[in-house]
Amino acid sequence: MSDFNFNQEKYLKRINLNSDISVDFESLKRIHRAQHLSIPFENFDICLNRKIAIDPSSIFNKLVLHKRGGYCFENNALLLIALKNFGFEARPVLGRVHLSGEPGGRTHQSTLVKFGDDTWLVDAGFGSESPRTPIPLIPNEVVSFEGINYRIIQSEMYGYMLQNKTTDDWKNLYSFDLSPVLDIDLNLGNHFTSTSPDSFFMTARIAALPVENGIKTLYNDRLKKTINGQEENISLEDNATYLEVLEREFGIQLDADYSKLKPLN
Repeated sequence: MSDFNFNQEKYLKRINLNSDISVDFESLKRIHRAQHLSIPFENFDICLNRKIAIDPSSIFNKLVLHKRGGYCFENNALLLIALKNFGFEARPVLGRVHLSGEPGGRTHQSTLVKFGDDTWLVDAGFGSESPRTPIPLIPNEVVSFEGINYRIIQSEMYGYMLQNKTTDDWKNLYSFDLSPVLDIDLNLGNHFTSTSPDSFFMTARIAALPVENGIKTLYNDRLKKTINGQEENISLEDNATYLEVLEREFGIQLDADYSKLKPLN
C-alpha cells in the first residue's frame, strides 16, 4: 500500500468532474455528488465469489481504472482517499446499520470531513439510502435534498444516528460514534460483510445508481427506476441478457459469464 499513488486526473475523469478543486465546502459537495452519479453501489464481485480487496491500489484499480462500482468499504474508501489527496481533513467512521429495526455490527464505513470547527458526514456507499449531500454533524440540523430530509441526532447508546424522512416519520439509517477507526477495523468489517452467510450482501444481487432527480436500483431480478416522482418496475430474465442490463443501466461490465454468478434466490 505504501507505493500507491493516487491519480487525480483519472479519478476526476471517472466521476466526470473538471480539475478545478479547492479545499472548501463547495468542492466537497461537487466531488461527493459527482462520485454518486458516476460510480454505482454494487456487490457483483461477491456474487462471483471473489475477494473484496480494500487496499487503496485495489480500490482505485477496480472503481476507477476498470470502471466498476462497489459497496461501502470500496466506494467510501475511494471517496476518502480522494478527499485526503485533494487536501481535505477527512477520516473514516464505522456505523451500525438500523434499516431492519435491529442494529447490526459496525459494518458500514462512512467519512467525516472537517472545516475548522465544522464537521460534515459524507457517504457515497449506503446504496439507495445514501445521503446525496453532506450532512452537518449538528444534532437535529435538517438538510433537504431532492425531496428527502436528513438529520443527525444524538443517541445515548450509539453516539449519533443518521435519519431521513420522505413522508411523516423519521427513519433510522445508521448510527456511528467518533472513536478512531484503524485498518484492522475496516478489514474485519469488510471480511464479515463480504464472506459471512449472515451478511445481506452474500444473499442477493444489489446495485444502485443515482441520476438527476431520481435513482435506479436493482435487487436480484427486479430493476426499479424512480425519476421525477415516476416509478417503473422491470423484471429481468435469468439469462445472459441480465449482464446487458447491468451495463446499460449501471455501467457495470463484468468480466465473467452470467453462469458464474450465484443463482438468484
